[in-house]
Amino acid sequence: MMYSQPETSDSGVDVDHLRVVDFRSDTISAPTPSMRYAMFTAEVGDDVYGEDPTVRKLEERSAALFGKEAALFVPTGTMANLLAIMVHCSRRGTEAIVGDIAHGFLYEQGGAAQIAGVLLNTIHNNPDGTFCLNELVRKFRGFDVHEPDTTLVMVENTHNICGGKVLPLDWLEKLAAICREKGAKVHMDGARVFNAAAYLDLPVSRVVRDVDSVCFCLSKGLACPVGSILLGTKEFIKEAHRLRKALGGGMRQVGFLAAAGLCALDEIVPKLKDDHVRTRRVAEAIEQLGSPIFKVDLANLHTNILMVQILSKKISSSDLAHRLAKVAPGEIEAGVTDPEGKGIIVKLSARDWTFARIVVYTNITDEDVELAIKKIRYVFNEYEKEL
Repeated sequence: MMYSQPETSDSGVDVDHLRVVDFRSDTISAPTPSMRYAMFTAEVGDDVYGEDPTVRKLEERSAALFGKEAALFVPTGTMANLLAIMVHCSRRGTEAIVGDIAHGFLYEQGGAAQIAGVLLNTIHNNPDGTFCLNELVRKFRGFDVHEPDTTLVMVENTHNICGGKVLPLDWLEKLAAICREKGAKVHMDGARVFNAAAYLDLPVSRVVRDVDSVCFCLSKGLACPVGSILLGTKEFIKEAHRLRKALGGGMRQVGFLAAAGLCALDEIVPKLKDDHVRTRRVAEAIEQLGSPIFKVDLANLHTNILMVQILSKKISSSDLAHRLAKVAPGEIEAGVTDPEGKGIIVKLSARDWTFARIVVYTNITDEDVELAIKKIRYVFNEYEKEL
């Protein structure tokens, strides 16, 4: 048997003496005690046979909430988006228009082309997640035999890379009118669409009114372990259900997971505004520092995703993430600890970007936020002294 040494920070502090605040993503959200109990006691059946009552209840309730005819439980948001593409672009060689920094284009492995035989034609995303509707009109193709037919336009709400931005409802209405005129459908990647509804203080049915199909993730800020819901017309869902089987998404006693989804709708969705408030608290603390290196756009902060811009070329987002995720020598002596004297580690999302991403979710408490702010202040001041 192999034994490993206890995990330590770079200063040699044992993890038992560390307090971790994990801001990397709301996918890290964990089931609540009531959610775990709901899963434990769920009534289940074989969902491939359509006999799981808890899945049916979740699908029916979701459809009612969204004002759509039908819904389908699927394992992931990636599968939900792919199914929407496969149904709306049912002929191989057709085309879907998607934002150039949309999740469906950047982070779903080109499944539209790889599996569905559908071309993704990109359009420039604005900083608020929208794109130019005049440019959209010019993007439509299929008017001669040399071109693929444009049959779908995809939007993302809230927009991840744009920092959790909520799409304006009047813009969505105009976009839908253009697509109807052109004979194309609109699909919304609504992984965090409940956050959009919370920001707008409107029912989610109003937010998705003008789209033909939409999906939302149960396993992001809603704290469920697995699952997304795809919604649309009865005919759309009937075809998506068939294709789900081909993609390996047919599951059996999946009511254990659907029970978590039902609990999330009751318990987590009503509290999403709390996540937004805590995100703003972090943003305000960073802005109050007046740092010439680290900036936030407080005026345009919508939901639970905060982008911290890094203005120095000497610091990468990966450098910042690494520094926040360690307890450096002298840090505890300087008072950067939790109430029990434990060193603080802050984890955030960073790649080869000029920004770092902070995401707040239901398991992040007010105390977590205050501890993270304490660590962020210390590290940001440290960088400013060094530079």
